[in-house]
Amino acid sequence: MAISIKNEKEIALMRESGRRLAQIMVELEKKVCPGISTLELDKLAEELVLQKGGIPAFKGYGKETGNPFPATICASINSEVVHGIPSRNVILKEGDILKIDIGMEYEGYFSDMARSFAVGNVSARAKEIIEMVKNSFYKGFENMRAGKKIGEYSKAVQRYVEASGYSVIRNLVGHGIGKKLHEDPQIPNYYEKRMGNLKLEVGMTLALEPMINEGGYETVLGNDGWVFQTKDGKLSAHWENTIVITERGAEILTQI
Repeated sequence: MAISIKNEKEIALMRESGRRLAQIMVELEKKVCPGISTLELDKLAEELVLQKGGIPAFKGYGKETGNPFPATICASINSEVVHGIPSRNVILKEGDILKIDIGMEYEGYFSDMARSFAVGNVSARAKEIIEMVKNSFYKGFENMRAGKKIGEYSKAVQRYVEASGYSVIRNLVGHGIGKKLHEDPQIPNYYEKRMGNLKLEVGMTLALEPMINEGGYETVLGNDGWVFQTKDGKLSAHWENTIVITERGAEILTQI
């Protein structure tokens, strides 16, 4: 495993990439409402990324497999966990949960983030799972500092989520990030012994992304080869930020 340690110049570029990406997410959130298509949101996202001097990180991702991702954002609704492909035929409706995942390359460095949004008035259960996934991120983030082990992050997320009656997805995890969208190490949101003992170091840049389900943690892959859905058809929520381990603890780069 080759974990990239970033220097001050690299971190400064990633900080700027993250800041610009967070601004884009703010603008996307303003447009989330019943009646808009996920393709409209995707077109706006691409326009904003280019305006910010960036390159969409997801568009064309996986081209070596012959099935490249065709869009700037992943737009996943309700039981869809991640990697939903935007479409003019997918229209947001009152009560939906929309997960927007977006990545951007800026000056050769990547940032990556995701949010779960309520579309109009949603059920109490939908409100709760959105709040839970956000809180789970911060429960884990409290453990992100040099000398700590990745397993301490994973345990904190898992304990919080499961104590609240939700489940943590097992087959999708966070990751390192920098000159590539996905770098080592993998960062599970549940305790996994293989990765749990890895120590955090100053200069590590990571994408932490809890994904939690209302029901069981099992997922199924859709026919498009991209979208993951909950196996039981229940709700799912996602929250992601790019962070850096610093001398003082950790800093969230994709937050305004």
